[in-house]
Amino acid sequence: MDFELNDEQRLIRDMVRDFAQNEIAPIAAEMDKTETFPWPVIRKMGGLGLLGLPIPEKYGGAGADTVSYAVAVEEVSRASGSVGITLAAHCSLGSMPIYLFGTEEQKHKYLPGLASGQMLGAFGLTEPGAGSDAGATRTTAVRDGDSWVLNGQKTFITNGCVAGTLVVSAVTDRAKGTRGISSFIVPGDAPGFQPGRNEDKLGLRASLTSQLFFNDCRIPAENLLGQEGDGFKQMLITLDGGRISIGAMAVGLAQAALDASLKYAKERVQFGQPIANFQAIQWMLADMATEIDCARLMVYRAAWLKDRGRRFTREAAMAKLFASEVADRACNKAIQIHGGYGYTRDYPVERYWRDARLCEIGEGTSEIQRLVIARQLLG
Repeated sequence: MDFELNDEQRLIRDMVRDFAQNEIAPIAAEMDKTETFPWPVIRKMGGLGLLGLPIPEKYGGAGADTVSYAVAVEEVSRASGSVGITLAAHCSLGSMPIYLFGTEEQKHKYLPGLASGQMLGAFGLTEPGAGSDAGATRTTAVRDGDSWVLNGQKTFITNGCVAGTLVVSAVTDRAKGTRGISSFIVPGDAPGFQPGRNEDKLGLRASLTSQLFFNDCRIPAENLLGQEGDGFKQMLITLDGGRISIGAMAVGLAQAALDASLKYAKERVQFGQPIANFQAIQWMLADMATEIDCARLMVYRAAWLKDRGRRFTREAAMAKLFASEVADRACNKAIQIHGGYGYTRDYPVERYWRDARLCEIGEGTSEIQRLVIARQLLG
């Protein structure tokens, strides 16, 4: 068993870490406070190839493996959860379905722009009445000559209002249940497509989470992704990969909380000495470090399995479940270590906790992850 990153993975980690700490971290608090979407940072990330890390070079991407991509999401999220979720949603949800299920024509048409950052991608799955129960999709797509016409609504869509390309699920045959759901590539300027409001969220406030409306939205017939009726299966495969990125995001936020806590514990003096000298603080730090290390290894294992073409559904669900709950515990401990200051916006740990809370909800709640794991165990 080899627990070391290879030379290419270390090079990517060091490059992303340097960029994240120098370009993202210094403005993260202000972006959160003003709810400013980080377009300048996103464009720089596109120039560095980060928005196309897992996309093969033949389609304009960097051709990196999933472990490298997970490392990149972790490092970006360590600086800003908002930028981390923007990157994860763009790559795992907005771009990968086109790569995994698209025709060669679709891949060459859409992936270069996504990989370069010329446009962002989004994944239109969740609806007001279809969250954990994705099979309850109500948005419809009806074939009309050489077009598909979509009608319906999506909600909680990361990057939704700024996406140049969206992958959207819609019912094409209600009588077939989940086998009657298909996926479509919807350009951001498609007639009949209109983003709605952006949600006023607890955390990740510099990312955009949008409502989407489709009112007789007309797209070309060739924008069907894969085969008609394959949409639900495509969703599940896409979410398996997305859970790796959310796990990586959680690890990054947890690590940021530990970093801040270590620094504060060494500087904060009470009873005539740094609070790092007190056993109660040491034990919290030790628990945080141990759980973060476990979570990171679980995320890397799931990514490693994916890179080798092996089944990773259970491992991705485990990694996402554990890492997201570790992030919540680590951020909670970080606030406790900071005491009253941790409850203020003068220190970043309250932002880390707010940002981490989404990791237990997005890409399937912790409860859904337990169902996925149990079903894998029971066959």
